[in-house]
Amino acid sequence: MTDVFGASHKDVHEQVVFCADEQSGLRAIIAIHNTALGPALGGTRFYPYGSEQEALADVLNLAKGMAYKNALAGLDLGGGKAVIVGDPARDKSEALLRAYGRFVQSLGGRYITACDVGTYSEDMDIVARECRFVTGRTVASGGAGDSSILTAFGVYQGMRASAERVYGTPSLRGRRVGVEGVGKVGHRLVELLREDGAEVVICDVSPQAIERVRLRHPEVDVVADARALMTSDIDVFAPCALGGALDDDSVAVLRAKIVCGAANNQLAHPGVEKQLAERGILYAPDYVVNSGGVIQVADEIGGFDMERARSKAAQIYDTTLKIFAIAAEEGVPPAVAADRLAERRMSEVGRIRAIWLGH
Repeated sequence: MTDVFGASHKDVHEQVVFCADEQSGLRAIIAIHNTALGPALGGTRFYPYGSEQEALADVLNLAKGMAYKNALAGLDLGGGKAVIVGDPARDKSEALLRAYGRFVQSLGGRYITACDVGTYSEDMDIVARECRFVTGRTVASGGAGDSSILTAFGVYQGMRASAERVYGTPSLRGRRVGVEGVGKVGHRLVELLREDGAEVVICDVSPQAIERVRLRHPEVDVVADARALMTSDIDVFAPCALGGALDDDSVAVLRAKIVCGAANNQLAHPGVEKQLAERGILYAPDYVVNSGGVIQVADEIGGFDMERARSKAAQIYDTTLKIFAIAAEEGVPPAVAADRLAERRMSEVGRIRAIWLGH
């Protein structure tokens, strides 16, 4: 049984809402982890979970990750996430999305939704017909459009910082980077890496995704699966698919010196970060380097400006270097240093909300 209230204060969620609409087939869960810095912002994942417990565990982990991600991105936003249970290719409909929008609206702005795996800007336009608290909308509707643009850019900045730490230069030129998952974010990351002169090897469960990359970059190598990628001769491993890529077995065989990718919740369980450190593998915490997307959609809330959002996403390079420095100074893995930095900001900035404003 997933512990909704959390085994420790760090894992306690403020609010978890189960949403169901029988006629449209909607089954969704919205989780708000923390609103110390502001309303909770996080995307909506549409995925065919095997069970309600699996969906609940995922949304709780993702919501917590968003709280830490938004804190480290310097945003005045808390962390939340939503999951819709189902196959988006089969179950997604206007009625379902609008029913979901009604549930988000019912939270009165405590949760702001956006895109995630299985949802797109066009979907957010439909959700917005029933809800004011939506971002990540299409450019035609006044939104920022596809958030994967700055997600990939931010991961690339985190990778540059990692290369600076390990190799003494932020360039990826001549380095061999393994990208697991070349979907919305991964294929854009490949573009940035090739522009920088990196060698790239990829894998994906979708032949169509691989073909899209190979059509543009026939020089990119392809391997059968994630394990083949991890055991190949690579300098950097970039997990850009679903979470949990790094577990006891995969860390033991991983040949890369750096892990830096776009996937959420890359560490399968607590303690994996220590195993990476013990093997001399530098881990760039996922919720630090993949925050470009949330920076992009957060900028949309006040009226989107791509140059402003891109400039803020470029700061991921400095934030990542800062975390590496703290980790070295305090003798802890980078994931622990990132957690401490995020928790400090949530505590210090959140505390000032106790100051009464008189209304």
